[in-house]
Amino acid sequence: MKIGEVAKVTDTSTKTIRFYEDAGLLPPPARTSSGYRDYGPEIVDRLRFIRRGQAAGLSLQEVRQILTVYDRGDTPCGHVRTVLHDRLDQVRGQLAELVALEGHLQALLDRAEQGEPTPHDDSAVCWILEGDPAASAN
Repeated sequence: MKIGEVAKVTDTSTKTIRFYEDAGLLPPPARTSSGYRDYGPEIVDRLRFIRRGQAAGLSLQEVRQILTVYDRGDTPCGHVRTVLHDRLDQVRGQLAELVALEGHLQALLDRAEQGEPTPHDDSAVCWILEGDPAASAN
């Protein structure tokens, strides 16, 4: 299959396919006598796997590691399980950080709702962001 056919079947741009080749996610394809890329049908499954990995939040480096295990002839499912556990831990950490940020932003907005600053407020730029929003909530 030529690159355009692969792109159409997998709903992936030709630019992305070339990028994946350069990044080592796809093996270099055979070339026709006129120099065009000539992909085998297995490339479709590989591209779909890459997209599924990305949809699961994996980086291209993580997907490449999984494919490297597979290309060695080993079953990568144990490695995939480990990578997914690590990714889930990262997501849970990000969620905790977002919840903390949400609380901080709400405290700042609550502080802002208390009214305009007076001439006695000693702020350098904006009284809403200066000072401790938790202190004014008490």
